[in-house]
Amino acid sequence: MSRSVDRLSLVYDACGGVVGELAYAIGRARGTRHCTLCGLTHGRVRERPAWRAFRASLPVPVRAFHLNDRPHDVAAAAGGAAPAVVAHAGNGAVLLLGPKQLEGIGDLEAFGSALETARLAARLDWPGRQTS
Repeated sequence: MSRSVDRLSLVYDACGGVVGELAYAIGRARGTRHCTLCGLTHGRVRERPAWRAFRASLPVPVRAFHLNDRPHDVAAAAGGAAPAVVAHAGNGAVLLLGPKQLEGIGDLEAFGSALETARLAARLDWPGRQTS
């Protein structure tokens, strides 16, 4: 493998801001909206402590975005899809996990496993860790 991951970007399948958060909360309560990443990272209001610990265990920074604030390179790498996990490596952005790969992931252990499998499939290294 030759490229090393510099950072990860998460894209929630929800818009940010008061209106976006409220719309998501109402849709979730009605059973018409669901975002796997939102469920993994947040409780009803705040970030989950387990997510903070998981994120801290990763060897790269992680930044989360909503649909309406994601950078263009992240949106392009994800093909506009959400939820998504995008790896930044060198000058490029690579989709690791899209909606189909994230569907059904219910806990951080399964998320970590899917993330590692996708990283290896994309032939990316963690910084300072060469894998063959």
